[in-house]
Amino acid sequence: MKSIKFIFFILILIAGFFLGTAWQTMSNQTDEASQATTGTHEEPLISTGGEATLPHAPIPPGLNEHEKATIQLFENSAPSVAYITTSKFRQDFWSRNVMEIPQGSGSGFVWDNEGHIITNFHVIQGADRAQVTLSDQTTWDAELIGQAPEKDLAVLKIDAPSKDLTPIPVGGSSNLLVGQNVYAIGNPFGLDQTLTTGIISALGREIQSVSSIPIRGAIQTDAAINPGNSGGPLLNSSGQLIGVNTAIYSPSGASAGIGFSIPVDEVRWVVPELIAHGKIMRPTLGIDLVNQQTTSKLGLKGALILHVIKGSAAEKAGLQPTYRDSNGRIQIGDSILAINADKVDSGKDLILILEKYKPGEQVTLKVLRNEKEVEIELWLDEAR
Repeated sequence: MKSIKFIFFILILIAGFFLGTAWQTMSNQTDEASQATTGTHEEPLISTGGEATLPHAPIPPGLNEHEKATIQLFENSAPSVAYITTSKFRQDFWSRNVMEIPQGSGSGFVWDNEGHIITNFHVIQGADRAQVTLSDQTTWDAELIGQAPEKDLAVLKIDAPSKDLTPIPVGGSSNLLVGQNVYAIGNPFGLDQTLTTGIISALGREIQSVSSIPIRGAIQTDAAINPGNSGGPLLNSSGQLIGVNTAIYSPSGASAGIGFSIPVDEVRWVVPELIAHGKIMRPTLGIDLVNQQTTSKLGLKGALILHVIKGSAAEKAGLQPTYRDSNGRIQIGDSILAINADKVDSGKDLILILEKYKPGEQVTLKVLRNEKEVEIELWLDEAR
């Protein structure tokens, strides 16, 4: 009887051993299958159009939602931002050898898949050569397509493949509010891919362009804008372009909490003009104006006409210039007070108002002639 119990005990031990081995094997196979189907590798690869690429750096734990959103905005927007360097060619007086001398640097951003890069005019002003470095660190020679000094905007073009270009999402600037968050990405002091954050401090500012014609409606921000940020994008919290960073107000030349951006609504109509024509195809009246200082000394308002160009729209409409008569006395010509419903207080006002119209359009001028206000209809010419 004892021997039977002993044999039965041995059989139980053997059965338990085999059952445990089988269970371990099944468990390992299940884990491997689960890992294969759920992708629990420490560094998974992300498939993008059939190519495997490494993901963005993982966001560490402990960050709040605002920080996570800012990180995501930067990672999404940075590929659209470019670094621009310019140089000039100089010929040595003695050897006659031509040397390329670095001139400066700035920022820009990708406008479309055709390789158009937007930047400030003052970034490329006077340069003989410009190069654009994209976020993937490839550098391309750039061709100047168009420029608008009065708007401080310029368009460059590079021959990069469209698959390597990430156009920036374009928003609007008509509904901006003081206090909303903004983000600037650029290359201050040559340090590429730099993000600064802040708020819109004020709207409707007026800043001077390189051509001394004011840029109106500029965005004021406290996001740090330093030398090298010029031409870079100002973004809203959705990562959309709302302005082009262009200037800072600072006695020292470094950020002092006041920077300015050209509103994107201005950019949206200027850039297509530069791409199509190389310049802004503004209309003209065909007149030269008396400088504003002299107009003010004469006690006159509006834009005083100095000269009417022969064969121009102004001559056809009968506008009168200012001139000296045979006795040397100044005969005051017409002073333009308004174009349609837009009031004209100065020659600069006249230039900015004309931007609303196209060559060939008809407008009604209100002019002061011999101390009387008269209305004159005129068809606008194309500026040459």
